[in-house]
Amino acid sequence: MSDAKKNLQLFFDRPTEPCFMQKGEKKAVFQLPDTYYPDKYKSASSTLADRFGSDATRTIPVRNIAMPNLSLPLQLPYHDQFSLWVPRHRQMAARLIDVFMGMRDLEDLQAVCSYCQLRMNPYLFNYCLSVAILHREDTKGVNIPTFAETFPDKFMDPKVFRQAREVSTTVTDGNRMPIVIPQNYTASEWDLEQRVAYFREDIGLNLHHWHWHLVYPFDASDRAIVAKDRRGELFYYMHQQIIARYSAERLCNDLGFPRRYNNFREPIEEGYFPKLDSQVASRAWPPRFAGSTIRDLDRPVDQIRSEVSELETWRDRFVEAINTLKVKLPNGREMALDEATGIDTLGNMMESSILSPNRQYYGDLHNMGHVFISYSHDPDHRNLEQFGVMGDSATAMRDPVFYRWHAYVDDLFQMYKSKLPPYTNDALDFPGIRVMSVGIQGGAGGRNVLSTQWEQSSVDLGRGLDFTPRGSVLARFTHLTHDNFNYVIEVNNTSGRGVMGTVRIFLAPTMDDAGNRLAFRDQRRLMIELDKFTQTIPAGTSTITRSSVDSSVTIPYERTFRRQADRPGEPGSAEAADFDFCGCGWPHHLLVPKGTPKGFPMLLFCMISNWNEDRVVQDTAGVCNDAASYCGLRDRKYPDKRAMGFPFDRPASAGDIGSFLTPNMNVQECSIRFTNAVRQHGQQR
Repeated sequence: MSDAKKNLQLFFDRPTEPCFMQKGEKKAVFQLPDTYYPDKYKSASSTLADRFGSDATRTIPVRNIAMPNLSLPLQLPYHDQFSLWVPRHRQMAARLIDVFMGMRDLEDLQAVCSYCQLRMNPYLFNYCLSVAILHREDTKGVNIPTFAETFPDKFMDPKVFRQAREVSTTVTDGNRMPIVIPQNYTASEWDLEQRVAYFREDIGLNLHHWHWHLVYPFDASDRAIVAKDRRGELFYYMHQQIIARYSAERLCNDLGFPRRYNNFREPIEEGYFPKLDSQVASRAWPPRFAGSTIRDLDRPVDQIRSEVSELETWRDRFVEAINTLKVKLPNGREMALDEATGIDTLGNMMESSILSPNRQYYGDLHNMGHVFISYSHDPDHRNLEQFGVMGDSATAMRDPVFYRWHAYVDDLFQMYKSKLPPYTNDALDFPGIRVMSVGIQGGAGGRNVLSTQWEQSSVDLGRGLDFTPRGSVLARFTHLTHDNFNYVIEVNNTSGRGVMGTVRIFLAPTMDDAGNRLAFRDQRRLMIELDKFTQTIPAGTSTITRSSVDSSVTIPYERTFRRQADRPGEPGSAEAADFDFCGCGWPHHLLVPKGTPKGFPMLLFCMISNWNEDRVVQDTAGVCNDAASYCGLRDRKYPDKRAMGFPFDRPASAGDIGSFLTPNMNVQECSIRFTNAVRQHGQQR
């Protein structure tokens, strides 16, 4: 990797420290033109350069260029929070992304980054530089550190940082003592919602949500940055899967399904006290008290003035479009919501990206829902409070109301799906292919038993801490995990020749929270995609064995949490995948729900569809594609022609799963058995 690319990575090192200070493990220093220093540093610019450059092992000359107009992004105060969902912040981000994308070469990009880093809100700067690195042709192969590395304050109790100060000078066997984060979450056991806090507050889960929105920004002047293949449908499907997974976790913990937040005038029963402090904003994240209601917003500081009735109007117009299967366009014409692209159009309308066919009419329902809830504690800024965790993509999934809001959003999408005709047997079947059986092997509990427990892992916070001597600061945290296992699928191919098939594997609960067997119409929406892969199927009887480690949904622990310095090979090489896109994916340790000590009953589903009808013809050589189900492929089409979630994305005419099955499908009753024990990462059974 060129020095110019390596230099860009340094802007993620200790992001709240000025870039004229030493950066990275090699103590590199940017040599800035005098005109780049903000007024508060200008009188001492030469002294600062001498002080931090005297023992630097590498100096980086910064080109003196004429700066573009940065007035808009500079309007966000340095010590404020930044939100993708606040309209004014989105405008600022779009402008800064355009500036970074418009730089003619890496030297100019480095120059404008040096200028901006000294003046600009760190959260805004980090997000926009990450998006630019992700989308510029000349920055492919540049690894973007995880947000937990650069801004660990968005993921951890502030007690962690106090402990980091204490251990910063404590060395054992040449290494600092690790910090252990206790597994007590944010409330007592008297709050029933704490039963699923291990899921909501999981670091990897929140990193996934942050990274997905990084890969799929919804505002930029360059339409190509936003207009990725089927991005609206992917917005729908990724969040639908979150709700299916969260519902399964709740059932495993004797909780009911998430109640839809569908009445914007009713109090939100759940409170949430995040126990997070912002190192940039230098203040605690505000709580939301139980029984809070969203109210009209009048916050001049954020340039937001909006009434709750606007949410209701946008919702009603969205429902009208579904009921009529037509979308009103700005020119007065109408566009049909057809079977092929209707869900993609609705996804773009709901997220209100620049791809929305009529943003002015259909509004900003999803994003402003987040904003209204995140300001429920201070809607008119009388208390000078910033937004709560629902206002930030890196923290929103911690809050129980996130799932209530998205369960309702998913209901609206399902309303459209219910308008589509059920799949016929011809559309579902793969003539000549019979799935004789499907099962699970390899778990500690025996055949068709998945085993889960706690695991203690480590994340390096050193990059994001500016108050300690340089070096690693390891935090050990406890999260849910599972034993690796294999799918074993017996197939009979009577076509007389080898064929290619797409193997689709799902998992769903069989019982509701009251112990009643789930109706198929409900179970269908709870189907969790575990894997999808292409498989050669020879003539006759054969056995397909597939490891859970190879899931098309997840990324491994090492890619979610590992230190950038530990990656082998040069970034962009065959031995080191591009982390910028490959960092997007569901965390593998949450592939399966928690289960129960007795074993929570689940249904494993397998289908083999005709690859000739599924395939998308494109070159995917060198493209990270191991988590494509929820994240797609970088600069490519989504690698499956079928609707996302197929065959469960539409209501079925069948009344039960048995009647739904065609010969190329099969199911197996299984269970998830949880053991309340903690193992160290790497101790797989």
